Amino acid sequence: MITARGVSKIFGESATSKMYAIRDIDLTIHDGEFVVILGHSGAGKTTLINVLSALDSPTMGSIEYNGVNITKLRGGKLTKFRKENVGFIFQQFYLVPLLTAFENIEIAASMCNATKQQVHELLARMHLTGKENDYPFQLSGGEQQRVAVARALAKRPQVLFCDEPTGALDEENGRIVMSLINGMNKQYGLTVVIVTHNPMIGSMADRIITMRNGRILTNNTRRAAV
Repeated sequence: MITARGVSKIFGESATSKMYAIRDIDLTIHDGEFVVILGHSGAGKTTLINVLSALDSPTMGSIEYNGVNITKLRGGKLTKFRKENVGFIFQQFYLVPLLTAFENIEIAASMCNATKQQVHELLARMHLTGKENDYPFQLSGGEQQRVAVARALAKRPQVLFCDEPTGALDEENGRIVMSLINGMNKQYGLTVVIVTHNPMIGSMADRIITMRNGRILTNNTRRAAV
C-alpha cells in the first residue's frame, strides 16, 4: 500500500519564483489497484507520480510503502528501493538503440536474476515473438512501446507507474498496450498507476483521480480491486 500525507512539490526558491507543482496531497493506493489520474497539462499529474515512485522527492510531506517512509531514503537505499519495487513506462519508449528487443528487456530482467526463458515468455505475452533480434529502428511505435512494457515488467515490480503510455501511439496500438497492462493487473495483481489526459483509459480503472492546479479535485472508486 502506498500512502502519501501532506505531499507538496515546490519549484523555485524565491518568493516571486516559488511555484507549487502539487500541493497538500493526501492519497492512499491499495495493493492490486488500477488507478488512473486524469487532468489537463500542468495539473500536476506527472509530478505526483514522480514523487510517488521516488523518481523525485517531495518538498514537504511523506510517502510510505507498506509502512516504510521512502522520503527518508537516500543514495544506495533509494536506488535499491526503486530497483526492487517500481517499474516505469513513459510516453517515449527510451529503448537502447544499439540493443535488440530481447537485449533491452534482458537488461531489466538481470536485476532480478530472471532467465532468458522468462524474457522470451514476456516477449510472447507482448505479442512480439519473432521480433527478438530486431533493433528499435526496425520496430513500429506500437512494438517499441510493447518492448518498453516488457522491460518494465521484467524486474517484477510491485507497482507499475505509467506516464501517458499511449500518448505516442495511434488508437489501435494504444488499445493493445492498455489491454496488455490491464491484463497484467488482473492476472497478477500488479498495482498500476497511470497518468493520462485520455478519459477513455479510465474505463479500465478501479479508481479515477482528477487533478487541477496541483491538487486532487476528485477521487472516485469505480470498483473494488481484486
